[in-house]
Amino acid sequence: MVRTIDEINDKIRSGSVVVVTAEEIIGLAREKGVKKAAREVDVVTTGTFSPMCSSGAFLNIKQPKEKMKLGGGWITLNGVPAYAGLAAADVYIGATAIPDGDPRNNNGRPGKFRYGGAHVIEDLVSGKKVVLNAGAYGTDCYPRKSREQKIGLKDMNEALLFNPRNCYQNYNVAVNLSEKPIYTYMGLLKPKLGNANYCSAGQLSPLLNDPFYRTIGVGSRIFLSGAQGYVAWNGTQHNPEIPRSENGTPRKAAGTLALIGNLREMDPQWIKAVSYTGYGVSLSLAVGVPIPIIDEDMMKFVSVSDEELFAPVVDYSRFYPTGEGEALLGEVTYAQLKSGAIEVKGKRIPTGCFSSYSKAREVAGQLKSLIQSGEFLLSQPVAQLPGAKEGLL
Repeated sequence: MVRTIDEINDKIRSGSVVVVTAEEIIGLAREKGVKKAAREVDVVTTGTFSPMCSSGAFLNIKQPKEKMKLGGGWITLNGVPAYAGLAAADVYIGATAIPDGDPRNNNGRPGKFRYGGAHVIEDLVSGKKVVLNAGAYGTDCYPRKSREQKIGLKDMNEALLFNPRNCYQNYNVAVNLSEKPIYTYMGLLKPKLGNANYCSAGQLSPLLNDPFYRTIGVGSRIFLSGAQGYVAWNGTQHNPEIPRSENGTPRKAAGTLALIGNLREMDPQWIKAVSYTGYGVSLSLAVGVPIPIIDEDMMKFVSVSDEELFAPVVDYSRFYPTGEGEALLGEVTYAQLKSGAIEVKGKRIPTGCFSSYSKAREVAGQLKSLIQSGEFLLSQPVAQLPGAKEGLL
C-alpha cells in the first residue's frame, strides 16, 4: 500500500480524509491490526506543548521620519537586550535573553527573573506594546542616535518566530545524586534522588512518531502556536546517529527541528513565557505535526505507545551531563514516568514533567480538526533531514 501527499490533499479538499491523533491511533491499530489501520487512516496528528529554550523572533521595526540604524548599535525591549547586529531595522529577540543580573544571587538564595525575552514575545503576541530603547552611532543616511517609544506588532513590517532548535526527539530524565539541591533548565532537582524531571509528550511527540524522518523534512507544514508554520531546516544539535529500540525510536536525545512562522498569526494561548528558579527564562510553544500514512511502515511507527518508548535517566549533579558513563543511571519508559514515580538505584522517586500532556492532546486535536475542515493541507518536503530513511522524497 502506497499513499501520496497529493492523494491525501485531494481527500482533505473533498472532505473524505480520515484523521486520528497519535493517541487515538494506538488503540485503533491494536484493534484492527497495522495493515487494516493503514488502509483506513490517511493522517495521524501529533502534538507537544513544552518549554523550548532555543527560540526567538526576528522583528523588522518601522522607521521614524528621522531614521536610525539599529544594526551595530544596542537595543532593549522592556529592558531585555535584543541582538542588533543585523540591518538598520532588523533585530532578534531570544527567548532566554534576560536583563543584566544573575538569578542565582538573590540575597544568597537562588532567585528567578520575572521577565525576559520569552515574556517580550508573549506580550507582543497578546497585543501588548513593549518599550523600545535603542542607541546608535549615527550615519549620513541614518542620522538619529537614540530612540525610545512603545511598539507593538502593528509597528513592525515583519514579525517572524524563528527557532533554531525545537521538538527534541526524546530527552533525558534528570535526577540529582549530590548532597545539595541544584537548579537547572530541567527545574529544581532535589538531593539524593529526591525527584526526577522529564520533558516530552511521549507517544504524542512529533519526532517519536516519525523516528526516521520519512515524512517530516524541510518545508513540512506544521501547526505552530496557533499559526501554520514550517520546518525550516534540521534543528541545531540534530543527532540521529544514536542507539534505537527495535521499533526504531531513539533511546536518547536525537533529532531536532528548526521552525519558522508568522508571529502575527499566533494565538497567545499557545505561546507562554516560563521562568526557572536559579536558571533563567524560556518559552513554551505548541507544535503539531501531521504524519501522512504513506505505507504500513508509517502505521507501525505512529502506533508506538508510551510503554514502548524509553528515556535515559541522567545524573545532573556532575558537569554538563552527557548521558554516558557514570552519569547514565538507567532507562525508564514514558508509561513509568507518567505513573508518577520511577525506581532509580533501588529508590522509588516521584516524577514531574515540564511538557503538558493535556495541552499536547489539545494541539493534536486542534490540528486534526483543521485538517478535517479543509483548513490545513499537507506539504511535500523539499529536502530530507540528516539521517532520514526513504520516505516521501
